[in-house]
Amino acid sequence: MTTAKQGSASRSLFTRLSQTTSHWAGKPQTFFIALAIIVVWALSGPFFGFNDTWQLVINTSTTIVTFLMVFIIQNSQNRDTAAMQIKLDELINKIEGAREELLDLEELDEDKLEEMRQEFEELARKARAAREGHSA
Repeated sequence: MTTAKQGSASRSLFTRLSQTTSHWAGKPQTFFIALAIIVVWALSGPFFGFNDTWQLVINTSTTIVTFLMVFIIQNSQNRDTAAMQIKLDELINKIEGAREELLDLEELDEDKLEEMRQEFEELARKARAAREGHSA
């Protein structure tokens, strides 16, 4: 079994479903299919007399799809964020002189993150000032 197939087989059913759904949900074709469904629904209004059931069909359908997509999108975003964090951690770990205390920033509370953000803003201000001083 190849490495790609081993990786695919080791992922949970929900992960595979989430990745596939996210992949297809982001395609232009999916948008146009959804748009076509809405157009067909709207055009069917006169046939059903624009009654409550006709309206309930689209309201219920879109609510269910939206509800389920929230979980799929969040799952995909969580995985993407975790993967990016691991890659950044690897870079920080391998760069000589990098501050290793930055490896777990995502675990810090808001106040500590804000303090560190201000520290980096100050470093950026100093770097800009130094650059402007040299170009004058």
